[in-house]
Formats: sequence, structure tokens, C-alpha cells
Amino acid sequence: MTTLSGKQALVTGAGSGIGAAIAERFARLGAHVWTTDRDDRAAGATAARIRAAGGSAEAFGLDVVDLAAVSRVAAAVNAQSANLDILVNNAGIGHVGTILHTSADDLDRLYAVNVRGIFNVAKAFLPAMIARRSGSVINMASIGGIVGLRDRVAYCTTKFAVVGLTKSLALDHALDGVRVNCICPGRVETPFVTARLREYPDPEKAYREMASSQAIGRMGRPEEIASAAAYLASDDAAFVTGSALVIDGGLSAGK
Repeated sequence: MTTLSGKQALVTGAGSGIGAAIAERFARLGAHVWTTDRDDRAAGATAARIRAAGGSAEAFGLDVVDLAAVSRVAAAVNAQSANLDILVNNAGIGHVGTILHTSADDLDRLYAVNVRGIFNVAKAFLPAMIARRSGSVINMASIGGIVGLRDRVAYCTTKFAVVGLTKSLALDHALDGVRVNCICPGRVETPFVTARLREYPDPEKAYREMASSQAIGRMGRPEEIASAAAYLASDDAAFVTGSALVIDGGLSAGK
């Protein structure tokens, strides 16, 4: 059985959706979890749920784009525990549009969060992992980082970059004892997706169309992505690095 007993983990974007599910799963498996989110109240709510369920968690407000803020959080975490074992770079944003409906500012905004945000956080925490010759870094990519998606030009651009960043980090630090992998989910029913569905003229129809694009015929659940993250974080995955783990209900199987 997968266990994270005694492990220390930090999860960005842990205020809701996949990030919250990962933080809660890690805590149930025995890890102490630092939950971070740009919305500090949301990060605190996730930590409070973990503690209420008998787990161990602390929360920080964190905008991953803000390098000074990332440095402050890294210093605070390292001061409390010099052995962060697991780093989950989950914070990310989306954008809908072809290149004709995507501005340079849109692309810059997504790149800042989805790519530079991971760069900032990994750069802050990797040195301590390398010094201890132990660590697992998990980046949240997307099926949109493996195959192209219609009307997602900026999003796919950044998620392909996340996959490339993951593989490069994995090669650079494999002999340092640090494993680096990413997860590539298909469509997952999160608060972000639910909010987007409300913008469609017929949200129920849009939901059915999104669900049916995956061979299994439904969207994924945040808990299913959390299960994969728990595996990659654990010692069960000791021989896994540089992988882009696809969890998409079969969406990419025919592509």
C-alpha cells in the first residue's frame, strides 16, 4: 500500500480542485502538507480540512509568479523543516482561444503562471533536495502538453513547455537523487471547469460534449489525479523520473 508516512510535502494551487485533492490525499497517507495558493483563505481552508480529518497541514498564501514571495515561503518552510520531500507544482491557469483570439498579453499571462511559476518554485526548493540527495518533484502539465487541442493555443504552448521543463529537470538531477515527473490530465471536473461551463449558452450540452470527448465517456475526478500524484511522490515510484503520466480517460488514445 502506498504510504507517505513521515514525508514533508508542499502543494501549490492547493486551494481547490486538483491541488486540494492532492494535498488531502497526501495528508491521509501520512505526509505533513504545506498548502499554498494565491488565495490565502482557500489555502487555509484546505489545511483546516486536513487538520479536522486528523492530518497535519500548514497554509501559506503564495503567488508563484512573485519570485520574492516564493523565496519567502521557501525560507519559512526550510526553517521549519529542512527536509521537504515532495514538491507539487500544481498552480496554473487556462485560456480559450485560437491565435486570432489570443493576445500577446494573454500568452504572457499564461506563461508567467504555468511555466515561470514552476521554474520559480522548483528553483527555490531544488537546492535543499539536491543537498540531501532526495526528493520528488511533480509538475502539473495537461493532455494539452502532449497533443494539440482546438481553441487552446496559449494553454497548449505553456503545457508543452511544462513537459519539456520536466524532462530537462529530470535529466539534470537524476544523479542528484531527485526525481521529476509530470501529470497530464484530460478534462477533470474541477471548480474551474464548472465555472467555464456556466459561460456556455447550454451548460448541460457543453458538459456532455466535454465528457464524451474522452473514451470512458466522463470527465475525470480530482481524486483520480491525486492518486497518481501519490504514486509519483512515494517510494513505489523510485525508478520513475522524466515521465509524463497521461490520465485522460482515453482522450488521446486515437491521436
